[in-house]
Formats: sequence, structure tokens, C-alpha cells
Amino acid sequence: MTSTPAPPPVFSAAPVHHRPLRRLTARGRDEPHRGVSSLELFFDLCFIVAMAQAGAQLVHALAEGHTGEGILNYSMIFFAIWWAWMNFTWFASAYDNDDVLYRIVTLIQMAGVLVLTAGVTQAFEEHAYLAVVLGYVIMRLAMTAQWLRVARSSRGPERTMALRYAVGLCQIGWLGLLVLPEAGRPWVFLVMALLEMAVPLYAERAHPTPWHPRHIAERYGLLTLIVLGETLAAATVAVKSGIDEHEALGELLPIAAGGLLIIFAAWWMYFAVPVHGHLRSNRQSFLWGYGHYLIFVSGAAIGAGLEVAVEQAVGEAHLSAQSASAAVTLPTALFLLTVWALHSRFYKVGIAQQSVLPATALLVVVCTFLGHWAVLTAGLVAALAVATGVTLTVLGTSPERGKGEESATVPVP
Repeated sequence: MTSTPAPPPVFSAAPVHHRPLRRLTARGRDEPHRGVSSLELFFDLCFIVAMAQAGAQLVHALAEGHTGEGILNYSMIFFAIWWAWMNFTWFASAYDNDDVLYRIVTLIQMAGVLVLTAGVTQAFEEHAYLAVVLGYVIMRLAMTAQWLRVARSSRGPERTMALRYAVGLCQIGWLGLLVLPEAGRPWVFLVMALLEMAVPLYAERAHPTPWHPRHIAERYGLLTLIVLGETLAAATVAVKSGIDEHEALGELLPIAAGGLLIIFAAWWMYFAVPVHGHLRSNRQSFLWGYGHYLIFVSGAAIGAGLEVAVEQAVGEAHLSAQSASAAVTLPTALFLLTVWALHSRFYKVGIAQQSVLPATALLVVVCTFLGHWAVLTAGLVAALAVATGVTLTVLGTSPERGKGEESATVPVP
């Protein structure tokens, strides 16, 4: 943010005096007052619908005892959702001009998300990926059109970068999910996922995109918030249904309380530090951005796990109490470790602060073996981790050090 006495220039996404169609050129990395647009929020809401559908199918698979198959299908479909979201997010951070064509192409991408969502059930139950692949291709072709607009509006290395993105999108390879035998599809997915993630590394060797650190951090934070909100909503509905249909308040109360504590602690831990200061280069940002796949997929899986725990408690799931507990504790531990690796460890001071989240993740895994009390105990452990982190941060912050150090005044679990 600028601190010059003169008022900063206004960088509005769509000033009223601009033409409906204009060149798609780069925005400034140091642009002040850069916020998330209503179109971006609308875009996120469409994606959360797809994530909710994938989570619902994961619950069904786990409750029926198809753990390996359910996790594999969930990981594949969630990757398609997340990767399309991530490509749009970083592109919009660098090139959003909010003209009519940009809006229309973005709305087409959102339509692709809904097509993909419509095919989630068939992908899980019948291993039919036509709708999923079709929705994904729609999203990616729309993204190609955006990059071609950038190429037309730019020159030199920036144009080379845009063309690499445009021709490097790997839609054709995903068709292998439709024609290959079922046993070979996970390998097709693995190869295509690696190729997709290599495209930005190759494209930006020519010219880095001018993404905005604060804007990117806010975009990821908002989607994390939405994911946690959807997790909370799904778990609440599951508990309500269990109480209404089975009158099992005593069995469900520990799960509800523990789940609430886990989600509250997850929010606290993720938003404890201002991570945009860490995003200074493409090398740092690629690792941070790619690593969020684990944050999003585990955050959403916590909600699915809580639903499974509820179904097991009322006798509707074909799995043991320990397996149902693992459906909650394992994604919770993964969430904690990933938040520590991507966010918190850069703001830690000393071994004690560095150890809080890894130790908490380990204790949460140990809670798996506590049967019906596993979820409640894991929630208490997560809440205790937040209290410990805040206490250690306060004790380790001196008045002199707190001056001018943004991270020193933030409660870090």
C-alpha cells in the first residue's frame, strides 16, 4: 500500500467511462486498494457447489465401506475442481479488466463448473466421466480464450508466456478417462495432473504474470472460509437429521461439539498470520498455491468425515467407530500440517512455537483410537493448540520487537 501524500490513482475494475470491450492488459502488482470483485465471489460459490457434491459422494462411499475407491474418486474430481479454480484465480489477479467479453467468458467457465457438478454422482457410482470431462473442457477452453486475448494485447516475452499458457492447457489428454479401461484411469489422472501443474512452470519462464500478492492471499483465504463454512453446514445438517430421525442426542452431542471445535480451530489457525508478505516470487507462490490443494481437500473432507461419524453413531454406516473417527481425525491432521508448512512456520520463533501444529496433528491422529470420544477429544486438542499458540506468541513478543513487525502482533498457533 502506498504512503505518498498525494492521493493514489484509482484502479477500478470497470470504470463507467470505459468501453464495453478493451484490451486485456496486465494490472499492476503494487496496485493499491485491490479487492476481490463480486464476479470472483460468484465464481467461488459455483465451485463450492461442486465441492459439496464431491463431499456428499465421499460420505456415501465411506459409509458403504468403499474407502479406497471413494478417496481415489474424490481426489480426482476435487483436483479438476481446484485446478480450474486456481487457473482462473491467478489469471484474474494479473489480467482482470472486467469488460463485457471477460465477464461472458468467466460466466461460461462457471457454466462448465455446473456441468462438471452434474456428473459427480455418475463418476462416483458408475465410473462414467463424460459430464465431468465435458465440464472441465468447457472451463479450460474458456481459459484458453482468455490467454489468447492477452497474447493479442501484448508483445515480446509477455506474448510468448500467454501463448504458452494457451497451447499448454491439456484438455485432450483428459479424454483418456473416457476411452481407457477403468484400471488405467488413475494412471491417466496422475500423468495429466503432473502435466497440468508443469504448464505454469514452463510458461512463466518467459515472463512472470503480474499477480497481486494481497489479492491472491485474499482469494485463497475466502475460498478456505467458504470451504470451512460448507463443512460446518454439512455437519450441522447431518447432526440435525440424526437427532430428528433417531433421537440420538447423547450419541451425537460429542461429535457435534468436537466437530465445531475442529472447524473453529481450523479457521483460527489458517487466518492467524498475514501470509501475503511471504508471496514475493514465483517459486514461493507456486509452492504455496499448489500446496493449497491439500488445505482445500482436507478442509472439505473434515465435513464429510463428520457426516460419516454421525451415520456410524446412529447405525447407518457399515464401518467401525475407529474407521469413522479416522474419517475426521486424518483430514484434520492433514489440514493442520499443511497450514503449518504453507503459513505458520514462516512466522514462528523458537522450537516451542514451531512444534505446536505438528504436535497437534500427531495428537489428533492418536485420538482416532478413542472410539466414540475421538471427535470430541480431537476438537479439544485443536482448541488447546490455539490457546497454546496464542500464549506462546504473547510470551515471546516484546514491546520493542512488536514495533514495526506485523507478524509479532498476530496470534500464531
